[in-house]
Order: sequence, then C-alpha cells, then structure tokens
Amino acid sequence: MTELGRAAAEQLAAAGAVIALVGGLGAGKTHWTKGLVAALGCPVEVTSPTFSLLHEYRGGSVTVFHFDFYRLEAAAEVLALGWDEYLEAGGLIIVEWADKFPELLPQDAIWLRFTVEPDAARSVTRIA
Repeated sequence: MTELGRAAAEQLAAAGAVIALVGGLGAGKTHWTKGLVAALGCPVEVTSPTFSLLHEYRGGSVTVFHFDFYRLEAAAEVLALGWDEYLEAGGLIIVEWADKFPELLPQDAIWLRFTVEPDAARSVTRIA
C-alpha cells in the first residue's frame, strides 16, 4: 500500500486537493497515506490520526492535513476541528472514513475505495 501511495502522489497530490479514503479497518488507508506523504518529501513519520482526529505534515512540497472521521459522530464535530479553515488553507487534505460525512467534502474531491481481497491482498480503486 505504501508503494501505491507513492505512485499516486504524482497524479493526485496537489495543493488544494481533497482525497477521500473509504474502506474498512486494516484496508491500507494509513499505509497508502504514508507513501503519498513520503513521496512529497515530508520527513515526518505518518501515523493514523484515529485518536487525535487530525495530523499535519509539513516539510514536503505540499502541506498535508490528514483527517480521520472514524470516531466522529456528527458533522458538527468535523466543523469544530476547523474543517472550513483547512479547506481554505491551500494544502492537500486526506480524509480517512470520508464516507461518514460526504456532505462536507467539496464536489471535486477525489474518492478512493480501499478493499481487502479474499486472498488478503489490498486494492485501491477510484470511485466515480
């Protein structure tokens, strides 16, 4: 998954973009994000923001704001994190569990589905 994230960086990682990640626990969302952030030249170790809800990665070619909506119960909680300000900040936003609050994401968000295959391999597909 890390290598897939690295490969995706060239196509998907642009300032102002929002990437919405959808998939179950252990499907590879955070590992994919690790690869993407590393490909942007950020020296910081990427970890899951499940408990902190948000991590910021600076030092690469684009600042990355990495959200995790898993533990949030209402859209108001996302807004209380400063969601609108992050959308306007000009960085790259990556959201794990984005399908919990799809109404908060911009129309042009890039949606990716992460799947654990029957043989335990992971796959990533773009959702139209």
